[in-house]
Order: sequence, then C-alpha cells, then structure tokens
Amino acid sequence: MGDQPTILIADRNAHVRGFLKRELTAEGYQVRLAENGKQVLKGVFHPDPLDLIILDPDLPDSDENILLKRLQDRIPSLPIIIHAFRSDNEFHWLLTTDAVFVEKGGKSIECLKLLVAEILARKKSK
Repeated sequence: MGDQPTILIADRNAHVRGFLKRELTAEGYQVRLAENGKQVLKGVFHPDPLDLIILDPDLPDSDENILLKRLQDRIPSLPIIIHAFRSDNEFHWLLTTDAVFVEKGGKSIECLKLLVAEILARKKSK
C-alpha cells in the first residue's frame, strides 16, 4: 500500500461511494469502500490500518449511534468525518474531538478534501 494514507468511505449509496473514491484517489489517497455497518467494522479491523473514515452513519444494517459508539470505544484515535444530511445529525453528542460533521450537498467534496488533508496532516504531526 505504500505510505499513502488510507481512507475508508462508508455510504449506502454506491454513486456517492464511487464519486468520493474517484475524488480522493485523485488526491493521492488509498481508498477502501463500505456499504454497510458490518463492512465498516471489517474495514476498521483490517490488518492494514486506516488513517481516516468518511462515514454516513445511515447504513442499512446498523444503528448509527451504536456504530459510532463502537468505533469510538474501540479506536478512539481514528479520525472520523461524518458526511450526512443535517436532518440526520442526531448523533452529535457522541463525537470525539477528532470527529467533524460535513453536510452532504453539491459542493461538500471541496470541504471534504480540505478536511481530509488537514486531519491527516494533524495526525501525522502527533
């Protein structure tokens, strides 16, 4: 995999996953995909570690609050960007200082790219 940061993108929508993968791969990141909560947990516990998760917690087989809690309880140092619609933001009280919320929308990709670069740079300097 090299020294490129690895990002897990989790979204129930295949078009969103594909778009985010294309955009972030073009920025030089390794990208893995997950379409449900089971795949998120499998990706998190993969032998090759992740550097960041971009997560829409509205996944078909999981409760978003339970999934976020499991991620934070087991891997508190793994940064998470929540990429969801504002109306889905019932989970804000679970977020750690490393978690950031980005509302889905037409121009959210630019915000995501900036945040990914910033979070990974911060993580690297620790």
